[in-house]
Amino acid sequence: MFCVMEGSAEIPQNTPTPEEESALLARLRDGDDAAYEELVRSYGARMLAVARRFLRNEDDAQDAVQEAFLSAFKAIGRFEGKSRISTWLHRITVNAALMKIRKRKRKPETSIEDLLPQYLEDGHLANPAVQWPRTAEDDLARSETHDIVRAAIGKLPETYRTVLLLRDIEDRDTAETAEALGVTPNAVKIRLHRARQALRELIDPSLR
Repeated sequence: MFCVMEGSAEIPQNTPTPEEESALLARLRDGDDAAYEELVRSYGARMLAVARRFLRNEDDAQDAVQEAFLSAFKAIGRFEGKSRISTWLHRITVNAALMKIRKRKRKPETSIEDLLPQYLEDGHLANPAVQWPRTAEDDLARSETHDIVRAAIGKLPETYRTVLLLRDIEDRDTAETAEALGVTPNAVKIRLHRARQALRELIDPSLR
């Protein structure tokens, strides 16, 4: 029924302003078919980028976005408009991706051990962490460095990548993350700690 266009851009060319979103919301509540098409056209590419962060399989990411838009259409009458439509859709898309992860048959994952800091027999780090130069810390805020971080996150096993995305990118708290993944808060804390360690190891060579 609704088609999400494939594309490499994470942010659509024409993102509606708050005023345009308000007008779009009113049309959606009125059941305007053209408004539904406009919603998908305006946010489809962005939501697909969100789904791809969680789902490495392109078909799964496409399916998650389709399901997210269908869920949004059904719930539009309950959306109070206290947040931007883009924020609301973002959360629905993340939840759709998480549901897909939880439902599918779990496949054996690559061990994270090789990505973690290595220790010598005496307990000292084999490759001690160094303080990144100030310029490197500044680089983390630059768009070109975002590619390095995104690529590194993509190398993490799904179990750890998902926790890192929810806690550090989506800014969900430990309880919310545990509920979304169906695990205990303690499991979230352990996975997050290991994911952060692995991520630092992966990006360290580029920022030293």
